[in-house]
Amino acid sequence: MYEVKINTDVIKLDSFLKWCGAVSQGAEAKIFIKKGMVKVNGKMETRRSRKLYKDFTVEFENKTYKII
Repeated sequence: MYEVKINTDVIKLDSFLKWCGAVSQGAEAKIFIKKGMVKVNGKMETRRSRKLYKDFTVEFENKTYKII
């Protein structure tokens, strides 16, 4: 599990994928999210604007990221 520190109280899912380095562009994040390839707290998420908070987990491409 990778721990990723954010500088705000909340971050959108597509922005988080860019922030942690899982994708290089926002458009890329949007495609993966819309295809159902991302899980938030163990559940598939298709909304790129899904708000994430500290202690949430994001799963993408066999990696798990925990927001701290």
